[in-house]
Amino acid sequence: MAGGMESARYARTVSDFMPDGFHAAPSRAGGASWSFPGNLLKSSDSLISESSVLIDIHCHILPQVDDGAKSWDMAQEMCRMAAADGIEHIVATPHANERYAYDRAALSAALNQLRLLVGPTPKLSLGCDFHLSYENLQDALVQPQRYMIEDSRCLLVELSNYSIPSNIEESFTQLGGKGITPVITHPERNPILQNTPQRVLQWVELGCVVQVTASALTGSWGERAWRTADWLLEREAVHVLATDAHDTKHRIPVLSAARREAEIVCGAQVAQALVDDNPRAIVSGKTLPYFPDPVMKR
Repeated sequence: MAGGMESARYARTVSDFMPDGFHAAPSRAGGASWSFPGNLLKSSDSLISESSVLIDIHCHILPQVDDGAKSWDMAQEMCRMAAADGIEHIVATPHANERYAYDRAALSAALNQLRLLVGPTPKLSLGCDFHLSYENLQDALVQPQRYMIEDSRCLLVELSNYSIPSNIEESFTQLGGKGITPVITHPERNPILQNTPQRVLQWVELGCVVQVTASALTGSWGERAWRTADWLLEREAVHVLATDAHDTKHRIPVLSAARREAEIVCGAQVAQALVDDNPRAIVSGKTLPYFPDPVMKR
């Protein structure tokens, strides 16, 4: 796609899909023979549905546990916004990093309280926004159920914006050895990966799942994040779109706009897989119906 056409589409994307309060900031991997046990999530034969349901596997909806919802009222409003957008299931994913301790039992209790407040829609389950540090990795290898998405073998993995080890594949291998499938979160927003997106393709070949932020695809994180998300989509290296919502004004729980944008790049059927079929498979502990080999092109 020519540069002028890309810029025009980015401008259209921002103007068409920007929610109120958002402002946009101006060859296969040789030797990669290891993959996740039993190729846990890889499939190219399953049929993709044509429903309009949305499932969000990355959302900071639990109040007062991290930098997400600031109150119970905000958490309930986020649930209402999500339901109005067509989201039927939200995975609450509090941070686990140096700033925010992750107490699964306490978070489960908070989630149960939120369920009582919002009722059956949207359905709520628990996961974790897992920062890949040495300490976290060692703990996850000992007690993987503490961090994985409820009823699944998937772990949302957040990488540092400042340093990604050259041997990070060894960490993915260790997780895979415990039956854990890493879901690499928002690589399009990572400054390092914006410059080296080919690394993401190599991780997909190992069996990692890639989750892109919905609002990055619609322009809210700036043009570099948008271009990187688009680059990954064109190479069939995105498997899930998620909101990574934190509030009701700036980082909101909306997926439908990103689905429409994804349709432009990869068609309606694949776009639907990114917001329904694949996340549904993840929360159900099943094989992803859309997991093609990434397209290794420049």
